[in-house]
Amino acid sequence: MAAIIKTAEEIEKMRVAGKLAADVLTMITPHVKKGVTTDELNTLCHDYIVNEQDAIPAPLNYGHPPFPKSICTSVNHCICHGIPSDKKLKDGDIVNIDVTVIKDGYHGDTSKMFIVGKPSILAERLVRVTQECLYEAIKAVKPGMRLGDIGHICQTHAESHNYSIVREYCGHGIGAGFHEEPQIVHYGKPGTGDELLPGMCFTIEPMVNAGKRYSKVLPDQWTVVTKDRSLSAQWEHTLLMTEDGVEILTLRDEETLPRVISHS
Repeated sequence: MAAIIKTAEEIEKMRVAGKLAADVLTMITPHVKKGVTTDELNTLCHDYIVNEQDAIPAPLNYGHPPFPKSICTSVNHCICHGIPSDKKLKDGDIVNIDVTVIKDGYHGDTSKMFIVGKPSILAERLVRVTQECLYEAIKAVKPGMRLGDIGHICQTHAESHNYSIVREYCGHGIGAGFHEEPQIVHYGKPGTGDELLPGMCFTIEPMVNAGKRYSKVLPDQWTVVTKDRSLSAQWEHTLLMTEDGVEILTLRDEETLPRVISHS
């Protein structure tokens, strides 16, 4: 594993980038409502990142083919990498907005689920359980933990509610690179995989399906959907491993988790 241990200077830059990414999700929250298009949400986020934060939206022109927008908007049965479009959100929709900001060469990456209007009981439960998968994994993170431990926590919690974990897409190391080593899968066996070390920065971002775990990529080569068209949810934070626990670099004010969790 070629995980990059961050220097004190790099960690400060990661804190700044993480805060900016969190602020984008806070800014966009009141705009996510019935009748708005995901492209309108994209424009608001793009303008805020570029003009207000003097930063760069990492998804724009990323990859092959180049991603055409500045955020990912994944609605209902879309698992991830949904491309903002002129389709309007409707009552009962669930949507993941995934934001990655580059500031001074470093990345902050985070996503949040939004519920439009009144959700179905199934949708509300899926969104809640997926967030719990993320939170339970974060709360357990400490030096000496192994990658399989993170995956096992997410998988066990999702499957205890009869949901399934998407396996083709995962969390990742992050820093000067958008996607660095290691890969953080959201399933696995305790005590397996590489060890987590202080100074590592990475994302945990479980994708949980209400139906089966299988996915497919649409012809645009980006949008990933559930094969059985069941609902899917995802939450994501960028984390810093400390000497005795974890710091959540993308924590929002609305969240109840502590920013720094210590196991000493």
